[in-house]
Amino acid sequence: MAKSKAQKQEILTALADKIDRAKSVVFTKFDALEVKDNEALRNKLRENNSEYFVAKKTLLDIAFRDKKIENLNIKDFDGKVSAVFGYEDEVAPAKVVNDFREDNRKEDNISFVGAILEGKFLKIEEVEALAKLPSKQELYAKMVGSLNAPVSGFVNVLAGNLRGLVNVLKAIEEKK
Repeated sequence: MAKSKAQKQEILTALADKIDRAKSVVFTKFDALEVKDNEALRNKLRENNSEYFVAKKTLLDIAFRDKKIENLNIKDFDGKVSAVFGYEDEVAPAKVVNDFREDNRKEDNISFVGAILEGKFLKIEEVEALAKLPSKQELYAKMVGSLNAPVSGFVNVLAGNLRGLVNVLKAIEEKK
């Protein structure tokens, strides 16, 4: 059933709000995705403060037209297109979709068609590379581990000297 102009205007207003709040947007083609898989993906995205949004390509194109993003022409995308908005972590939408594809063997059912990151359009290959990056939490953990390593080494060196002293004192005690 066709939507009225008022309904389309509501969708455009909602899209404009989502676009303004989003740190990144990933576009996916989902022609063969089943309803239960679609809902599972939506739930995973919600857990990562991201949102899966489906609308006609014309409405998506109109909503993104004001943002003046080079090389972005949503009407040129093949098949049904969804926009995945990432509100907190820039990499999360691409990562969650990619993990969903791999975990559920749905590589043929949902695929990347592009993304917007920092106001620039990313091609499919760039989105796939982005999806393979570690998450913010993983990067934080690695950074903390790297910062902690020298301190741990220093503590071990100091403990080694104390162990050596204890061993010497024990040897003296056993001798007497």
